[in-house]
Formats: sequence, C-alpha cells, structure tokens
Amino acid sequence: MSNEITNVTSSGYGTQSSSQKQAPDPKIWKTATDFEAMTIGEMLQPMFDTVDTSKGFFGGGVGESSFRPMLTTEMSKQIEKNGGLGLAPVVYHQMLEMQEKGSKK
Repeated sequence: MSNEITNVTSSGYGTQSSSQKQAPDPKIWKTATDFEAMTIGEMLQPMFDTVDTSKGFFGGGVGESSFRPMLTTEMSKQIEKNGGLGLAPVVYHQMLEMQEKGSKK
C-alpha cells in the first residue's frame, strides 16, 4: 500500500476512534482518487478549449484535436498524484460510510 492510503486513516475525516482504525481498502481509495482526477480533468477541459494554438508553429489540425483530451486526462492524473484538491480523502470516507450503512440493512 502506498503512503497516500495510510495517510487517509489519519487525516481526521473519518468518524472511527483510534482503536477502531483499519487498513484502508485499496479499491475504494483507487475509486476516490480516480474520481478526484476526473473532477480535475473536467475543470481543466474548458481552460484548454479557450486556447487557440492554430497559428502556432506546431498548432492546430486533426492531430492536436485528437490528442488534447488525452493530455488533459494525463495532466489531471498527475495533479491528483501530487496532492490534488483534497477531494479523495473526503470521497473515500463518504464511500466507507455508504458501504457501512448498506451492510447494516
């Protein structure tokens, strides 16, 4: 497990006491970080849509329009890996709460 997952339990977002802390679920953590990366990508996309590179030396064309979404996706993943916006821990703990409520029914 990575340090990021370990830090989630000590981030203070959870409602568990220190005696109840468990190892974080890697599947739920991955889903939370993927959600944060997607959110960042959705925020970056309009920014790139406003940039006109058609008059630049390498700008414009079908190639650029094809690869720009991939660039945005990869940039958003890197931003998330380097700290992101802080959404992943909150989403992670919300998903855990939802899972616990579902198992109590």
